[in-house]
Formats: sequence, C-alpha cells, structure tokens
Amino acid sequence: MGVGTIVVLALVAAAAVWAILMYNNLVTLKHNVSKAWSNIDVLLKQRHDELPKLVETCKQYRQFEQETLQRVTEARARVQEARMKHDIAALGQAETALRAGLGSIFATVEAYPELRTAETFQHLLARISALENAIADRREFYNESVNINNVRIEQFPDSLVAALFRFGPFELLQFASAEKKDVDVKKLFAS
Repeated sequence: MGVGTIVVLALVAAAAVWAILMYNNLVTLKHNVSKAWSNIDVLLKQRHDELPKLVETCKQYRQFEQETLQRVTEARARVQEARMKHDIAALGQAETALRAGLGSIFATVEAYPELRTAETFQHLLARISALENAIADRREFYNESVNINNVRIEQFPDSLVAALFRFGPFELLQFASAEKKDVDVKKLFAS
C-alpha cells in the first residue's frame, strides 16, 4: 500500500467521522425541539384542564357575560385542536384569541365583587396566571431551540448532512404582536 493510498484512506475516514458527528449533532438538535414542544404541550394541557373550572365558577354568577365565557370556551377548543394537530401557526392564532378572552374575563370580573373575592376564583386565577407565565417561558425556550436547529441546517457544511438526511426547519411559535406580552392578571385586579 502506497503513501498516496494511506492518505486517501485517512481523508475518507476523517470525512466519515465528521459526517457521523454532524449527523448526531443534528439529531440532538431535532430532539431538543421536540422536547421543548413537549414542555409547552404539558402546560397547554394543564391550562386546558383549568379553564372549564374558571368558566363554571363564573357561570355561578347568573348575570356574568355569557358572550365572554363563550369566546373563551371556543378559543380553548381551537387551542386544543391546534395542539393535537401540532399546527404551530394555528396554535399561535388560537392562543391569541384565548388570551384576549381571558383578558375579557379578568376585566369583566371587576363588576362582580362577590366573584372576585370567591376563594375558588382566586385559586383558579393564581393557577392560570402561573400557567401563563410558564407557557411564556417555555415558548421562549421552544423558539430558541427552533432557531438553533434552523440556523444549523442552513449553515455550510452542516447543510450538506442536513440535506442528505432530510433534516428540516421547524416553525416558530408566534403570537399576535398585541399578545406577545404576558397576561398580568394580578394587575388587572389591582385597580
């Protein structure tokens, strides 16, 4: 075996090792995005389970605006549907509608002092506020994971391995600009 053959074999082996390492890194990034999505999904499910309790608590006050409750119920169903389909764009729109509905409930409850001071309502308020904050944190983590993945699969030479093994980009979870800030429920009740 000549020196030229040994050099060629060494270059081929080095290229194979590089490709394997690159492939494994891209697999890790892909699974990080999935994990980040799962973290959001758990919180969305928890909030999904809490919202009917909030609606039922508000319904105990007959005069409470039924239209507001209906909007929240419908938005909740749209969020659930988008979550189950893993439709990120639809989820962003549904989340925007749900947050607007929750904001309406929290603003409207000002006219119902008995509801506002009810222990069950206060508990649900604290629980949903905590979930909203956690969802915002997880959304940031998810979008960061998506961004890292999307940048890596477009950068050279990673793009070669990504194209060969069909690693694709993920969609960012974006809410309407008015809804990008957290719902500060406590502030709504402070006035």
